[in-house]
Amino acid sequence: MDRLLRRFTIAALLSSAVASLSSAEPLRWWKGNLHTHSLWSDGDDYPEMICEWYRSRGYHFLALSDHNIIADHERWIGIEKSSGGLLAFDKYVAHFGKPWVEEREVDGNRQVRLKTLSDFQSRFEEPGRFLLFAAEEITDGFLRAPVHVNVTNVRELIKPQGGESVLEVLQNNVNAVIEQRARIGVPMFPHINHPNFGWGITAEELAEVEHAQFFEVYNGHPSVNNEGDATHASVDRAWDIALTQRMTRGLPPFFGLATDDSHHYHEKGPVTKESRPGRGWVMVRAAALTPEALIAAMEAGDFYATSGVMLKEVRREGATLSLEIHAERGVNYRTEFLGTRKGYDPASEPVLSASGQTLRATRRYSSDIGATLATIEGASASYVLRGDELYVRARVTSSKVKIGSSVAGEFERAWTQPLRGGVAPEESAKSR
Repeated sequence: MDRLLRRFTIAALLSSAVASLSSAEPLRWWKGNLHTHSLWSDGDDYPEMICEWYRSRGYHFLALSDHNIIADHERWIGIEKSSGGLLAFDKYVAHFGKPWVEEREVDGNRQVRLKTLSDFQSRFEEPGRFLLFAAEEITDGFLRAPVHVNVTNVRELIKPQGGESVLEVLQNNVNAVIEQRARIGVPMFPHINHPNFGWGITAEELAEVEHAQFFEVYNGHPSVNNEGDATHASVDRAWDIALTQRMTRGLPPFFGLATDDSHHYHEKGPVTKESRPGRGWVMVRAAALTPEALIAAMEAGDFYATSGVMLKEVRREGATLSLEIHAERGVNYRTEFLGTRKGYDPASEPVLSASGQTLRATRRYSSDIGATLATIEGASASYVLRGDELYVRARVTSSKVKIGSSVAGEFERAWTQPLRGGVAPEESAKSR
């Protein structure tokens, strides 16, 4: 694994070097979704229709990440028996027409050919406007715990690797992504999906997985339990616990993504029961809309996650974390700077059932972990580290209720990436 890590490090450096070739270009924000499903697995629409939805709504990049499959081979599905049915097919034909839509009949059943990524990529991609990533959701698990890992910019199908524990399953799948990247020499990265889906992954497991840099702090699917419950920590809380434990051990921080995990594109049922597009995305600051530039920027933490709040600026410089919000008229904004200071109380206790049995859930920790270090109202906010913080991150919450959310009464938010602590304020002044 050490040899693999060295090869991964070299590949990451090469990615950064390629991205820096365009450093003369001004940096700008690019909007994208990295978790999307189509009829290639359990989504209910054709990939071209999904691409059109995102492209026409101002997204700059999209990853089509179906379960344990890559759209790179011939595949026919039943028109009426597919999850989209005739409704999806009729829309598809009306928008793209024939001969683009390929249809056949087998044993009296009408079938349609699903287009591969290479079939439609050139139809949607445009330099500086829209980019498509090949992706896969490696869908695995241990006992009853679902363990899903996305890989962005994948080149070869990665089968679920399995393992003898949740952590081992996570680690094996992450390692498979890193191995492919090092072997092929193409920038790609794994991200850990929806930890609270099926209560599959605890904060402690997030803290221990190696060579993983990204996870979903927000996922738009109605079944992922972003906010936790009386027994389980919210994903936001799990992030702070994992960050604290990783920083204490000298491991790199986790960066948080917001994604759609979209499956439903026809609004056939209640909004709270369907996983619709447009709920969560990332804004990446890079000089160019290329896989190399975007991935290098994300690996440097130069992006933020959002479920609606848009930021004009985010700075993670020296000992200062600051941001400026694209404020909407009549909307109020509250920025919380969250972090853990050195010397925090590390004590924890297990979560117990009513009968006193230990449950498989994130342990309960003191309020020292992920403490609110400052709260600022308004369209701009800044925090200067005093030197004893392990990390600081910002969470912005607006007074605007999120339209089309899977959770009633949810407010729009944004999350910046953590700034590593241990830098004195005077060093920050020198760096600027």
